[in-house]
Parts: sequence; structure tokens; C-alpha cells
Amino acid sequence: MRSETGAGGNAAAKLAEELRELALSLPGVDERETWGHPTFRVRDKIFFTLAPDGSAATVKASLEEQALLISSDPDTFSIADFVGRYGWVHARLAEGDPRLMRELLLEAWRRTAPKTVVRKYDAAK
Repeated sequence: MRSETGAGGNAAAKLAEELRELALSLPGVDERETWGHPTFRVRDKIFFTLAPDGSAATVKASLEEQALLISSDPDTFSIADFVGRYGWVHARLAEGDPRLMRELLLEAWRRTAPKTVVRKYDAAK
């Protein structure tokens, strides 16, 4: 297990910045500070958040995805505070697989964005 300081902290901060850039590249997304940390929204609906120091993220998921992620990698994933009952997942970025985190962020955006926006995004890819 890597620490969130030192090399693990640097990896977490780098991944947090990559995730921020990915989120902001998606149609209709804006970043807003809420509860003292960055939140990412589409049409004013939050789908992703980052810890202020970039060490962790919270991502919108289904209850099924939440259970699978936590059972497959409990060192990285846990039930998010307050919104976990809706499927949201807390992820320690120093432990996380960057590819998986990008996929989770994109899927969270897809769940939240209007379907017409998602279809247009998919058609352009």
C-alpha cells in the first residue's frame, strides 16, 4: 500500500489533475467549489468530486458498481460519506488504477448528462 504522501501522494495529485482535465473536457461540465472542495457538474448536477489535496475522489456510480468496486479493491474503494446509499464511491487516488478512474468518471458523466448531450458526444468520437 502506498502512502498519500511522498511518491503515492505525487501519483495521486497527478491523477487528480488528469481527472480534473478529463471532466472539464466533457460537454456541459463546470467546476465549482462546494463544501471546501472541487465538484464537477453537468447541468448543475454533481457527478464527481475531488479532495482539496487531490488525494481522493468521489464518483457517482450504481449500487451494483459500488459493490463490485469495493469487493474487488477495498484498499482503493469505499462507500462515500452521505451519498453512498445512492451508489457513490470514494476512491483513494494513490491506490487507484488511472485507466479505471477515467472510465468511472466518464460513466458518471454519462449517468448525469442529458441523453441528447451523451449521444452527440458519442457520435463525435
